[in-house]
Amino acid sequence: MSRYVVTVRSAEATDPHAVIGYDCPMRTYFLQAFDEDRRAAPGLWLGTRFDEFPRLGALIAAASARGVMLADLADEDITAMAREAAVPSRPSLAAHHNWCVC
Repeated sequence: MSRYVVTVRSAEATDPHAVIGYDCPMRTYFLQAFDEDRRAAPGLWLGTRFDEFPRLGALIAAASARGVMLADLADEDITAMAREAAVPSRPSLAAHHNWCVC
């Protein structure tokens, strides 16, 4: 699983420590932001289901639909995530048995 720090902005707040990445076992891109209390669940957490965002563009569109914009996403990070997402993966045990790990 890859994890890259990005800045995320909404009308109400900015999070310079948001995390974006690709989760191979879940086969989805994910975004976690607005985690003020680092022990609690993030205020925004996209990509928690199997195959939810198989393409980075779909994740960015979902964030935008929630009024959230990404900044500082480096080209080399996009390339690394795309490379990781291109590697075929076997379904995880949870996916194989259709268990929800949300």
